[in-house]
Amino acid sequence: MLVAAVVVAYLAVAYLALPVLWSQYERRHPALDDLPGITYTGDRHPGDPINVALIGAKADLVTSMLAAKWHPADPLSLRSCLEIAEATILKRPYADAPVSSLYLWGRKEDLAFEQPVGDDPRKRHHVRFWRSDKVDDQGRPMWAGSATYDERVGLSHTTAQITHHIAPDVDAERDHLINDLKQAGRLVDVQVVPDFHKVRSGRNGGGDPWHTDGALYVGVLAPKAG
Repeated sequence: MLVAAVVVAYLAVAYLALPVLWSQYERRHPALDDLPGITYTGDRHPGDPINVALIGAKADLVTSMLAAKWHPADPLSLRSCLEIAEATILKRPYADAPVSSLYLWGRKEDLAFEQPVGDDPRKRHHVRFWRSDKVDDQGRPMWAGSATYDERVGLSHTTAQITHHIAPDVDAERDHLINDLKQAGRLVDVQVVPDFHKVRSGRNGGGDPWHTDGALYVGVLAPKAG
């Protein structure tokens, strides 16, 4: 019986577990090795957590987000701030409202997208992306993302400025974005990096609490057609 158990254990490890682990290692993007878990505000306060990453060219990312019905966010300016204030007061949609800048790898986001919720500009899904300097063996960068859900507009807990407040469950927004991309047929693979976050709760620059199960979802984007 002992010999049989050892043989079964060997077969399970050699032919099931190790090939899966090797496959995951082989597909791991090099930018994951030094990916921070948290973003920062311009004055170096902790921002929103990183909870998603997408692998592909910029054209693949933009095409995929549009196909999933996420809109590019307007650049942050006085005019765009006035427009979102007006939309909030009048309760009219603003599909491409700006997002405030956060920083990763010492620079602000490269791209930002959002998805409105009904006609209420106070509520929206949104994500910021930072392009990695490292590429994989196919020359593809990784886009580190911080996806959060704005549930209301109010005063910042830290600066008293008018801002959006995020919902604390950042995993729900991560899952929402990945599901939208899946339904649009824009992901060829999704990997889960468990225990990416060692610290699983905190507060962002506006003082909003957040929590996570610690996992980072990494999606491989379908190449842009043509």
